Amino acid sequence: MPTAVSGHELDLTSDAIDEVNVLKGRLWDEDAQFDEAKDKSQFRNYESACDRVKNFYKEQHEKQTVEFNIRARVNFKKTTRARMGVWEAMEMLNTLIDESDPDTSLSQIEHLLQTAEAIRRDGKPEWMQVAGLVHDLGKLLLLFGSEGQWDVVGVHVNVTNLWSLVVGCQFSDKNIYPETFAANPDCHDEVYSTKYGIYEPHCGLDNVMLSWGHDEVSFPVNGRDRTCLNAFQYLYHVFKDQSTLPEEALAMIRYHSFYPWHREGAYMHLTNEKDERILAAVRAFNPYDLYSKSDAPCDPAELRPYYEGLIAKFFPPLINCIAL
Repeated sequence: MPTAVSGHELDLTSDAIDEVNVLKGRLWDEDAQFDEAKDKSQFRNYESACDRVKNFYKEQHEKQTVEFNIRARVNFKKTTRARMGVWEAMEMLNTLIDESDPDTSLSQIEHLLQTAEAIRRDGKPEWMQVAGLVHDLGKLLLLFGSEGQWDVVGVHVNVTNLWSLVVGCQFSDKNIYPETFAANPDCHDEVYSTKYGIYEPHCGLDNVMLSWGHDEVSFPVNGRDRTCLNAFQYLYHVFKDQSTLPEEALAMIRYHSFYPWHREGAYMHLTNEKDERILAAVRAFNPYDLYSKSDAPCDPAELRPYYEGLIAKFFPPLINCIAL
């Protein structure tokens, strides 16, 4: 299990990646109201954040191979699972940071609550508030056998908003820092380096392997079912099978870190009609995830009764969740 320092380093990296995403992107949902008066200039200068974040992406891009992704998914499924409530999982997530460190201004549970509160202030439906509340719970993979932050932060994926990516076909030039894929051996594979790789045209994202980070997907390749586990993909399947959240909420959780797709328009040759339908939901969620982090801190004790009431509407008291 990682030390407190690992959690603190994760939080610092998460902050830096979020700031880069804010400065690099734009709002997709024109109806979002919560941040209209917010001064975006308060976020760190993009160039000053680049070196730290680029090194992090470089490691991820070099190591996220098909071989690694298959091995990680097989190993992960061998573990036993924990049963806990959603709020308990949120509290466990909060152990990932060193709360005594003055450089860490926002805890993990505060980010979840800020996201949910921003959605709530805009009068969005309860299911979307819950999606905001739980969207990063896949970060618990850092406690359960990841090889380093680079493989957890991947889809979700997210443990932060590090961009998720597709493995098993040519890496898109719409990925952030695309030049850092040069040392990835899949770039030189005669199949994985092609446009479609192991996939069929418009096979759908359900059938595509996203970089290992925080989700689980079973997808057919060449007539065989293979298990794809990614923290956000894993989280998606946990919630799909054990909640009453609608399809739009599940899409927000599953793909919120898949920036090459929902922000840059990459991998459209692999998407199908279902993906086109849920794309609007993923884009609508994005500003709440990115911009709410600059809001005033939330008081978990004060907000807990309200959100536990919402959790009870969509989840059973205990869920089979992150592996131990």
